[in-house]
Amino acid sequence: MWGFLKPQRRGTLNLFSLYRTHVFCFDAVFYVRRTTQHQWRCDDVTFYCDNLGLCQHWIQTINDQLATQTNRPKSLLVYINPYGGKRDGKHIYDQKVAPLFCRACIATDVIVTERANHARDHLKTEANLDQYDGVVSVGGDGMFNEILHGLVARTQSEHGIDANRPDAHLAPCSLRIGIIPAGSTDCICFATVGTNDPVTSALHIIVGDSQPMDVSSVHHNDTFLRYSVSLLGYGFYADIQTDSERQRWLGPARYDLSGVKTFLSHNYYEGTVSFVTADDNVGDPRDKEQCRAGCRVCQRKTSLREPRHDDPSHAGKVNETWTDIHGKFIAINAANMSCACPRSPQGLSPAAHLADGTADLILVRKCSRLDFFKHLLRHTNKEDQVAPCQSFSARGTSPSPLAALAPPSR
Repeated sequence: MWGFLKPQRRGTLNLFSLYRTHVFCFDAVFYVRRTTQHQWRCDDVTFYCDNLGLCQHWIQTINDQLATQTNRPKSLLVYINPYGGKRDGKHIYDQKVAPLFCRACIATDVIVTERANHARDHLKTEANLDQYDGVVSVGGDGMFNEILHGLVARTQSEHGIDANRPDAHLAPCSLRIGIIPAGSTDCICFATVGTNDPVTSALHIIVGDSQPMDVSSVHHNDTFLRYSVSLLGYGFYADIQTDSERQRWLGPARYDLSGVKTFLSHNYYEGTVSFVTADDNVGDPRDKEQCRAGCRVCQRKTSLREPRHDDPSHAGKVNETWTDIHGKFIAINAANMSCACPRSPQGLSPAAHLADGTADLILVRKCSRLDFFKHLLRHTNKEDQVAPCQSFSARGTSPSPLAALAPPSR
């Protein structure tokens, strides 16, 4: 339950004694109700009392108890992408999310983005973050990544950390990021919350739920390129992304069109993939232990990794034994999370953990179109996602690059 409660005086007729009386009642006490495995809804219950003093005491006690829950946000900075997905991000926020935030007494400053990287640039230089408890992304995975890049870049700059150093330990952001799904795939939201339902995501934000996530950095020739929390892809998925960017006017259908075109082209890339295997690893890409709330794998890893961004002497002190694999590859994927979405409920790597300090590296070697098609079909069911089709899976760990390619050829 949440929010501030006020008494309301209502006249009622007592049918037993046949005289007029007055009863004081709460407007409502709102609470979260689970409707399905992952979906939440807001519900309410009304209490009645004929003693105004006792009624006010109930209200004060409940509000005092709510005030002690410091994990719940009181002020949020909201960015809305009006162009992502089906272009209904603003409608979703106004109709489904804003009323819940208002009911929970959460103050919001809303910015509707006007161009690509608007949110990133605003967070890096202009936003006064001291007055907020969190930042909310209303949009798809691209919008979330804009906010991620803005917050992480600003945090590193404030701590004097050189983002161009691949061995630098990133300083953690003090603000949490909330996701209201309004994109085409909403992979990050689906993989963390278990559904791409906007109301469920809003309720998770209201009650203060949080989940730490690993952030990977991508570098080339000691130059920082970008951060990632979901999937780093080279080959098939990267080709789809590149082609789909030229078809944005199609909306979510652009991924279907680009996927078919890329599958029919059947390109492969020859090169060398280099990676560092994870130390003291207790998980594996092929195990059956999926990441859930209270995950023992992530808790163990978090306890082992103390913040070291302020101590340069720790930089690079990891296992630097590199493994090289040469071959012809259709797809090279490094997954920080399961990458689940409605079309792929298990994701590319179902056993990937959100905060274990590693990524699952999955190599799909050159094969026939039929074998690769069978591999893609596994993403739509619950079979082993990293099974046959000449695929290779490994674990990578920061701060070393998860995958390095020799100059590719087709």
